[in-house]
Amino acid sequence: MKNKMSVIGVPMDLGQSRRGVDMGPSAMRYAGAIETLQALKDDIHDLGDIAISRPDARDEQNESNLKNFKQVMEASEELARIVDQEIEKDRFPLILGGDHSISIGSLSGISKHYENLGVIWYDAHGDLNSSETSPSGNIHGMPLAVSIGVGNDKLTNLYGYAPKIKPENIVIVGARSLDPGERELIRERGIQVYTMHEIDRIGMPAVMEKTINYLKERTDGVHLSLDLDGLDPTEAPGVGTPVLGGLSYRESHLAMEMLEESNMLTSAEFVEVNPILDEKNKTATMAVGLMGSLFGEKLK
Repeated sequence: MKNKMSVIGVPMDLGQSRRGVDMGPSAMRYAGAIETLQALKDDIHDLGDIAISRPDARDEQNESNLKNFKQVMEASEELARIVDQEIEKDRFPLILGGDHSISIGSLSGISKHYENLGVIWYDAHGDLNSSETSPSGNIHGMPLAVSIGVGNDKLTNLYGYAPKIKPENIVIVGARSLDPGERELIRERGIQVYTMHEIDRIGMPAVMEKTINYLKERTDGVHLSLDLDGLDPTEAPGVGTPVLGGLSYRESHLAMEMLEESNMLTSAEFVEVNPILDEKNKTATMAVGLMGSLFGEKLK
């Protein structure tokens, strides 16, 4: 992983229905994200937060059952542009969310630089819904589907090309809440998934070793998309869609350390920290701790 890193905040809360996740980037910065990174990397640029427009009564709120479509599209295009330009400068993009809809923009800006971008989706959810299968119309449940070319044409073709990633280049880690339409898409497209069942059965070291070896064989870059609801809500309560029975903080530290040792990551994002739902910024502090492990922090 490059020593030159650009940190981009995306205070987006419009991809879902619970307020507060727009404060996620600020919460992670308050928990010491930049200071932690500066201790580990030679060259850290904090680019601040991109501007997110708010819907008003004059806006077309929904398109094909997609809430806040216009604002999510605008933010995604801006994030894609910024990420693209930072990669052009040979810098590692680290994106701080915001809800998981931001991945539509992240992957649009990143994937154009790779022939076979791999994605590790560290999440309780598959985020593989579309307007046809989504129970809610919340776009934060759709970014992985959008990125493989499934869903609204304007979203899938964001930044002028589609698909962004191949289904066989994805590994979902920590899944335990998949809608029926998502399960069907996983089967149809051959997406690799390690549910909590597999993690409990064979252990996190084996799951991460399999993930790393699988992606190293077929990709020329790897993006980590880490949703804090991948962790168990008893440890990371500050998330909008908590699901019991999740990954522990210790398991997640190990996963990050193994990814750092693999030296395969080319970009990363941490999303869905909601300080309004948190306990004394505990979840943001955990996110920063995981960043430390991911970028080389070692126990003394």
